[in-house]
Amino acid sequence: MIYPITTLQWLAKLISFDTTSRHSNLALIDYINQFCQSLNLTPRLSFNLAKNKANLFVSIPANDNNVKTGGFVFSGHTDVVPVDGQAWDSDPFVAVVKEGKVYGRGACDMKGFIACCLAILPNIVKLSVEKKLTKPIHLALSFDEEIGCLGMPFLLTDLQNQGIMPDYCIVGEPTMMKMVTAHKGIQTFRCRVQGKAAHSSLTEQGVNAISYASQVIGFIDDLAEKLKQQELKQQESKQQESKPRDLVQGFDVPFSTLSVGMIKGGIATNIIPDFCEFSFDFRNLPHVLPTPIIESIRDFVKTLSEQMQNKNPNCYIELIQDCQVPAMNDKESLALQRLIENLVDDKRRHKVAYATEGGQFTNFGVPTLICGCGDIAQAHKANEFVSIEQLNKCEQFLINLVTMTAVTNNYGN
Repeated sequence: MIYPITTLQWLAKLISFDTTSRHSNLALIDYINQFCQSLNLTPRLSFNLAKNKANLFVSIPANDNNVKTGGFVFSGHTDVVPVDGQAWDSDPFVAVVKEGKVYGRGACDMKGFIACCLAILPNIVKLSVEKKLTKPIHLALSFDEEIGCLGMPFLLTDLQNQGIMPDYCIVGEPTMMKMVTAHKGIQTFRCRVQGKAAHSSLTEQGVNAISYASQVIGFIDDLAEKLKQQELKQQESKQQESKPRDLVQGFDVPFSTLSVGMIKGGIATNIIPDFCEFSFDFRNLPHVLPTPIIESIRDFVKTLSEQMQNKNPNCYIELIQDCQVPAMNDKESLALQRLIENLVDDKRRHKVAYATEGGQFTNFGVPTLICGCGDIAQAHKANEFVSIEQLNKCEQFLINLVTMTAVTNNYGN
């Protein structure tokens, strides 16, 4: 089989796989698996419970044949968001190069980064064969990042079972090749309210699901404002005491947030609704523990649910957690930051409100930074693109990073 050679060729091939999260990613994983095997590498696959999706982890050994300890992980997710209802100017699963940009679903989020990694993989293998790698290089490709970072726990569990522990990780989410050192965590929930239908003229015979849902929403909104004011006050107090504000400095929204995103319920104005469902998310700063906030919502829901059951034993409120992605802090990555600042144009430490798999790596014990090609503003949109200039910068960044590993053994320690 003839495989792509350049980053552009790899990106075109990767875009051609429809890896929307609702579909399997096995065709893409199998293709990359065969490519790695053609380089005499032995990838590890970890599957979801249904066995229709897989992560891929492959190691290029150091000069002592070590693949288990140390080295860098270059990490990216293989799934993409849907294109349903979007007005694309071209087939989203056919790469189109126009005016210095590559268009296609996943071009920047984040198949562009993966393409850069695969394009330089043969060169890394050559360094390994020549015994020039002082520490191993790893590539981690995951599934279902877009729907809650569901694939990475399977991969990390496999690494733990195998005793594989890298030194550092670069997650290649689109940052315009800027260094992101921390991000918020996210937890998403669905709140389902089961009431009792009745004619709207007979309110005492029904239990209004929308009314009870609105009370929960009101509680969440009030809690969001209290949390905001509390955290801002704490930050102001630390500033007055001349204490550093490193924990929040750099975040565009410097406090934890609660936000209701979707709601549905009711079938007619003159019918008391017997069902309502809404969803919300909680995004916490790295130093803020989410458990007390979520427990306060659960306690309020429990109290309301008991009130409903006093009216009708078949009525209740149910809180369902859909995803939980930990925040990524910058406490353990200072040495990595100093190393990476020599390889990027922008030396500043950026912090973002969106979540990535970086928090899962840091919780695993691997200091991690987010740095990749493309602009997050282009992600998830129609006519998603990454510029060729960004791809070139990313490829050179990875080459320079590997060169540090292979030649100078500079790990920032």
